[in-house]
Amino acid sequence: MKGELTGIILAAGRGTRLRPLSLRYPKPLLPVCNKPLIRYQLEAMQALGIREVFIVVGHLKEEMPRALGDGEDLGMRLHYIDQGETLGIAHAVLQLEDYIRTPFLLFLGDIFFKAPRLHEMVDIFWQRRAGGVLAVKREADPEMIRRNFAVFLHASGRVVRVIEKPRHATTNLKGCGIYLFDLAIFDAIRRTPRTAQRDEYEITNSIQIFIDDGYPVYPAEVVEWDMNVTVACDLLAVNRVWLREIGRESLVGADVVLPPGTRVGPNAVIGDGVRVEHPIEIRNAVVFPNSVVTAQEDVDGAIITPSDIIRCPGE
Repeated sequence: MKGELTGIILAAGRGTRLRPLSLRYPKPLLPVCNKPLIRYQLEAMQALGIREVFIVVGHLKEEMPRALGDGEDLGMRLHYIDQGETLGIAHAVLQLEDYIRTPFLLFLGDIFFKAPRLHEMVDIFWQRRAGGVLAVKREADPEMIRRNFAVFLHASGRVVRVIEKPRHATTNLKGCGIYLFDLAIFDAIRRTPRTAQRDEYEITNSIQIFIDDGYPVYPAEVVEWDMNVTVACDLLAVNRVWLREIGRESLVGADVVLPPGTRVGPNAVIGDGVRVEHPIEIRNAVVFPNSVVTAQEDVDGAIITPSDIIRCPGE
């Protein structure tokens, strides 16, 4: 029998490699086809019947409730918890121990994913009385595993080992930043040491303690593809992939002013309230809401915000 789940989204990171975007936008609020990345995550939780979500904030923390409100429009209750000092994923989750009363689904707020079978994680959790379920993906590129974490299985199918950003990946099973945990994970998190490598409390170390304590943790191959938004130009790639996913060549938001002769080319996403001043072609670009495009030559391979133009050659 299935029980109630709570949602957690971690959205506190500073995103230093995303500059200059991260100087004005928390990473989870970056637009993907004219909708904040975190909005897709909330909708995925809503589809699973989750009605209460805790969002851990930090960098530019006031922007998150300003953009998302209290969740009423989604039929959800959103709560915002300040992480304070940002000391890793496990540390962020631990800030919620006093608030969480049910097993919880945890998303990392800077990952955009396609996971149409996310409900299978929930089924595994309740049917197998699991301590945890990890969303995983078979990954052909070892570099992608080195950027995330490796998952090792026992012959029984249970997870026996997880390794954060392994230098030598000897498995093709990659963890994808989506987790489902029983409340007992908090006991493991409280006993998680700070790492020497990054001086943080890693959730993978907490998971390993959890497994070693005897709690059953299972993999769920529910992610078809996922993309980390790490540097600014990653946002172009994410928008391009999602345009293709929704069957669109380009996308133009509401209240956009385009002078006669303006051409919106392939892989262009133009946000609400944008004004283009000259009849140019915009292609392979993301234009943030309320931006003014003053370019007199065609725009190709760029991210435009109200305050910055970021060139992405080769994208």
